[in-house]
Amino acid sequence: MSQAMVFIILFGIVSMFSDMTHESVSSIRGVFLSIVGASAATIGFISGLGELIGYGMRYVFGRITDRTGKYWPMVILGYALELAAVPALALVGEHGWIAACVLLVVQRMGKAIKKPAKNTVMSFASFQIGQGKSFAILELLDQLGAFLGPILLYLIMLFKTSGTTFERYSFCLGMLVVPALITMTMLLVTKRKFPHPEQFEPTPKVYVPFKMQRQFMFYIGGISLFAFGFIDYSLIVMHLSRETLFTIETIPLVYSGAMIVDAISALIFGWMFDNKGTLALVLSTLLSVSFPVLVFGFHTTFPVLLGIAMWGVGMGAQESILKAAVATMVPKQSRATGYGIFELSFGLFWFLGSWLLGVLYDWNLTAMIIVSVLAQLVAIPMYIFSNRSKKPATISAEN
Repeated sequence: MSQAMVFIILFGIVSMFSDMTHESVSSIRGVFLSIVGASAATIGFISGLGELIGYGMRYVFGRITDRTGKYWPMVILGYALELAAVPALALVGEHGWIAACVLLVVQRMGKAIKKPAKNTVMSFASFQIGQGKSFAILELLDQLGAFLGPILLYLIMLFKTSGTTFERYSFCLGMLVVPALITMTMLLVTKRKFPHPEQFEPTPKVYVPFKMQRQFMFYIGGISLFAFGFIDYSLIVMHLSRETLFTIETIPLVYSGAMIVDAISALIFGWMFDNKGTLALVLSTLLSVSFPVLVFGFHTTFPVLLGIAMWGVGMGAQESILKAAVATMVPKQSRATGYGIFELSFGLFWFLGSWLLGVLYDWNLTAMIIVSVLAQLVAIPMYIFSNRSKKPATISAEN
């Protein structure tokens, strides 16, 4: 096994335990915020604001990472902040929705600090393995943690039967300190074994500054529309609790199922990306675009579960192909900046979309479904134009 593959697997293990921590929160976030006093519009706004900060600030931290070359310090600081905020939710009072919202925003800030550096060092290793395959392997392990985390919450709630729903959820959140500590330990082990991951990819002899090429602009347009229309799971889980199709104990299991679909989709579409480029995004979007209709338009279990599975397909593509594509469009020396720009746009439109869709949920459910579906469909032509104007990053990096 090559050293690049060892690095990818170790980082995948780090991501697995990290996702056990923060994706556990995602599985109950909408319900928890609702219990402590937040409305649907507030949940949509905070979910979107968290993503805006979590994605938007990545441009700033991407520029800092490119200028300093301090990949590991940025990764470690981001993970530490993100993981500390999650179990701290257990300290929120029964009517403390404001404090809970602040902690969720802090968690996203930690993600903003780490992500450009993390994606960049992953792209260095993917140079030897293949961008689609590398990010797909990372996403597979990542989503294994996203599957196990909600399962862990479910098991804890089976034993923690006493107390109110708020007390049981708070207890579960406090227990997440365990996978958080394991994450930090594995991260430091990976750093010690691979102190200079930038050595996996040769540095071009001539410095190539970041430039917004036509392919990248079409791509940014597509992913922004996709983000605008892709409904955050916080709104989905709040809807599930209101429809009473699932008990509070089984709601995390539904999210676990979505994460399994996410993992499998990431693997399939990641491999497909290496052969078909961003056309893999077209197919994944065509599959996932049905989820708003199935989840919010029906009131029986089967179509809702099918819709959540299609939501998982969209997430799998989002977490593997979207990152891999940037690595093929942006030269090595300015790649963290490229990731920052990509995630700034993604986060801004996720914020605007989540806020609008949350408001529409309270006002007119049909209108929310239509806006979500149309935004995702309009993204497809942008992906196609991006693929047609493709110019390999390796050529521009050498010239």
